[in-house]
Amino acid sequence: MTVTLITGANKGLGFETARRLLAAGHTVYLGSRDLERGRDAAQRLGARAVQLDVTDDASVASAVKEIEAAGGLDVLINNAGVQAEMLPNPDGPPKIIGAEELTADIMRRTFETNVFGLVRVTGAFLPLLRRSAAPVVVNVSSGLASLSGVTDPDSLAYTYPGVAYPASKAAVNMVTVQYAKAFPAFRINAVEPGFTATDLNHHAGHQSVEQGAEIIVRMALVGPDGPTGGYFDANGPLPW
Repeated sequence: MTVTLITGANKGLGFETARRLLAAGHTVYLGSRDLERGRDAAQRLGARAVQLDVTDDASVASAVKEIEAAGGLDVLINNAGVQAEMLPNPDGPPKIIGAEELTADIMRRTFETNVFGLVRVTGAFLPLLRRSAAPVVVNVSSGLASLSGVTDPDSLAYTYPGVAYPASKAAVNMVTVQYAKAFPAFRINAVEPGFTATDLNHHAGHQSVEQGAEIIVRMALVGPDGPTGGYFDANGPLPW
């Protein structure tokens, strides 16, 4: 039985990914900062809930102990993320804080979850993943992480004015590559789910969670002969 942990999984892409992997036969842990919300989501799916705040060392350590005691871990999906530079706007599309208004606090809050949280969780679960016969790590990135995309005037990513979120996801891509080189027995990849309507972007996205979860699920299911150290969307490899 393949055991999978998904961070930030009580709603949105994480929830849909859990649903699909359960259907594929995985045992799935839904990581959630709020345990009650996690339990409610897990009950609806037939998954297992675990309290997991990626920004808190003690929370992550407790989740490791709980999952280790239950048998171990094969697949880690680092899905939890924030887009602190995107603010709700009741009169129209969300407001995005660009370079002129960027503060160190916005940058820090974004990196704390999207980068440091990912590293915290991955590092903590490495001992369990090493025991797996086929360990897999999927890091949920973004098309905005592509330097090729944000510097190409013909790309939609070029028009995005924010700084903190793209920078954090570009860091996720670099972390992905370096981890993949360090652990060649693992399959470790970054994925771009597309602009999906979720709470992260105040439902401004243009595609469904079913569409967005497609590449996450696909890379969670890769075998030992699958790709590693790559950056993919539903159509295939993406330019860095």
